[in-house]
This record gives sequence, structure tokens and C-alpha cells, in this order.
Amino acid sequence: MRFMVIVKATPNSEAGAMPSQELLAAMGAFNEELVKAGVMLAGEGLQPSSKGARVKFANGKRTVVDGPFAETKELVAGFWLWQCKSRDEAIEWVKRCPDPMPGEEAVIEIRQLFEADDFGAEFTPELREQEERLRAQSAKLAAKG
Repeated sequence: MRFMVIVKATPNSEAGAMPSQELLAAMGAFNEELVKAGVMLAGEGLQPSSKGARVKFANGKRTVVDGPFAETKELVAGFWLWQCKSRDEAIEWVKRCPDPMPGEEAVIEIRQLFEADDFGAEFTPELREQEERLRAQSAKLAAKG
């Protein structure tokens, strides 16, 4: 099972505050554990929403809204993509994570990704083949760096 592990933003992360050297080192060590255990597939921190944009879709129109965005608690400051045997395993890994936002209340959300079989008959053999082909192409591009 794959899980998106989402580090929620805080007022400090939205203000662009950078993590300390100690936190960077602790997160680096944690990421190293995840990689050695075969859990971590990807992980990155995100710039504040002031550098982002949203595209709203309504009635056939697309509207671009530039950041920053209100409701910091609804924003994402970083993420991991993990491969775990279960939701419980993902929870156990998160419980071992260094506090991502020292001095503030931090929240890490765990969400399971949909897999091909979750979509049922609507995900036809042709669509499955397309998905596998695109994943292979993406992996090849990522390997090139």
C-alpha cells in the first residue's frame, strides 16, 4: 500500500521560516531510516503558499488565484510518499518522526493512495495499460534526473 504523508503548514512555515540545522539533520536521519527500510519513495518540503497558485474549475471556466492562501491549517508544508504494509505501519513511522514544527503545534496527515484495483471495471484494460506506460515513462525521466 502506498501512502501520502502530509506535513501540514503552520504560521511559521507559511512565513518562510527555514528549519534549523538540527531539525534538518534529524529529518535527514529519519529519511535515511525510511529509505533503508524500503518505505520512502519520495519526500519534499514545499515553499509557502505565497509562492503558489490555485486553479479553480467552475462551469467550464478556469480561474487562477495567486497565493498566499488563508487557513494555514489547511495548507501543506511538505510530504512523503511511502510504501507500507498497512495504515498501522505508516502511523508507527509517523510517530517516530522528528517534530517537524518545533515550538508550534504540528500535524502530519496520512492518506492511502488509490491503486488500480480500487477503480473496478471502469478502469478498463486499455486504461490500465496507459497508466502502466505513463508510470514507466515517468520513472525513466526521474532516473535521468
